[in-house]
Formats: sequence, C-alpha cells, structure tokens
Amino acid sequence: MELDLTQSKSAPVSPSLPIRSLAQLMRPREWIKNVFVGAPLIFSNSFQRGDAILKTGIAFGLFCLASSAAYILNDLFDRSVDALHRNKLERPLVSGAVSVRQAWALMGFVDLFLMIGILWMPSVAAPIAAYLILNAVYSYKLKQIPVLDLFCIATGFVLRVYSGALALSVPLSPWMLTTTLCLALYLAAIKRLEEFRTNGPQGRKVLHRYTESFLRRCAQVTAVSTVVFYSLFVVTVRPQLKLTLPLVLLGLFRYWQITERKGGGESPSEVLWKDLPLVSTILFWIFMCLYSLLQSGPSI
Repeated sequence: MELDLTQSKSAPVSPSLPIRSLAQLMRPREWIKNVFVGAPLIFSNSFQRGDAILKTGIAFGLFCLASSAAYILNDLFDRSVDALHRNKLERPLVSGAVSVRQAWALMGFVDLFLMIGILWMPSVAAPIAAYLILNAVYSYKLKQIPVLDLFCIATGFVLRVYSGALALSVPLSPWMLTTTLCLALYLAAIKRLEEFRTNGPQGRKVLHRYTESFLRRCAQVTAVSTVVFYSLFVVTVRPQLKLTLPLVLLGLFRYWQITERKGGGESPSEVLWKDLPLVSTILFWIFMCLYSLLQSGPSI
C-alpha cells in the first residue's frame, strides 16, 4: 500500500494545532488493552509491594505510548482505505481534522517520550521494540494475510503480559501466556466476524479471504481454549483461584452475547467501556483474584 504524504485536496486544512483531534488520533480509549501489563503484578502476588505497583504503572504507561505510536502509523497507512469505511469516516486523518504532516510530527513526539521512558526502565525495551516492529509490519502487509492477521493482534497482548513480568523480574507461567494468546485470538476473531457482518468482504481487504462460518469456528475454538488453559493455570500454578473460573466463563459468554445482539465487536475496548455487566464481571474477577492470592506465594 502506498503512503500518501500530502494532504488530501478534499480535506480541509486545520488552521491551528487541533489538540483534541491529535489526542483522538492517539486513541486513549484503546489504552484499556494495556491493563494486560498488570497480569503478572496480580498473579505473582506482587500487588502488596509499592515498588512493584510503580514498576507496573511505568510499564503500562510505556505501552500506552507504544500503542499510540502504532495506531498513528496504522492510520497513516490506512487513510485511503478508512475513507471507504462508514464507521471510520470520523477518524482525524480521514476527516481532515489532522493533516498527514501533523500526524507524523505527533508520532515523532510519542516515539521520543517512549525512548526516554525506556531509558528509565530498560527491562521492557525488548517486548516494546518487538511490539512496534510487529505493528509496523502488520500495518504495512500482515493485516492482509488471513489467520496471520489474527495472530499478530494476539501477539501484541502476549507481549504486554511479558513486559509486565520483565518489569517485575518475575517468572511467567507458559499456561498464563497460552491463556493470554487464546483470549486475544478470541477477541480478534470476534472483531473480524463483526466486521464481516457489518460491512461484508468490502469492509477490509483480508475479509475477502474469510467466511463467516470460519470466523465463528475460530471464535468458538479459542473461547474453549481460553477456559481450558486458564483452568490448567489454576490447577497447576494457582489453585487458590478456582473460584474465579465461573467468572471467566461468564465474561466470555457476556461478551459474545453483546456482540451477537448489538454488534460492536469491531472494537472490544468500546464494548468494555459501554457494558456495565461485563465491566462488573471483570472487576469482580480482579477482586476475587486479589483476595484469593493474598496468602499465596510469589510464583507465577
């Protein structure tokens, strides 16, 4: 895909710095995905230490910057395609609220602050660098390759969890990494399924090589796998969390029911922001994890 570095003739040129639109381009509502960085803080029982909370907070902030840089680059690559998507017409670059030059400048500033932050916490440099490289290649090419596009999205969540473990210098259970991968694949499959239902194959280039039944099967398999691997993690590593298993099932069922009934699966973070029962389930799951692990050992 060729990247147009000039402002579209049909888009109005912003006479001054569009602060709100620039902030929108960074997609702060999507930062909620970065809470995966905090998984090692909980499951290693490190949440009782102030220094561990601070380190996790720094890692979370760095991933917020990294994800914003990735979103800006993705919007730069996809500007012409997004203009044909009815749900993306209000994005700053498509609407002309932010010029291409301003977007590149913003990404430069974000990358600068990210590098400064990594100098403060070099332990997370590797997963963040891997995340940025993965998203750059994904935005340019990999998003057009079926199945691989789902794994690219899911890998980003695995890197978040891994960075949280590196920030705390705690070991990470392979069952936890596999659970994260399966959960992220489930969310990605639901996202593609909803895109297919809403816009058909025209909504995204890769959708021409998918079918609705295939995406539905992917969602089913990964949902089951998430429960299985989380159960294995609980049985083998953290038996204190056995009471949280029903909450995991409830959360998965609730999310799927929302996307089936209302749509909106194109953005899991938007679903999370809007649905009180789902948010309540997640918060109660976190509370139960914290409560159950208070007397646990430091392993993950």
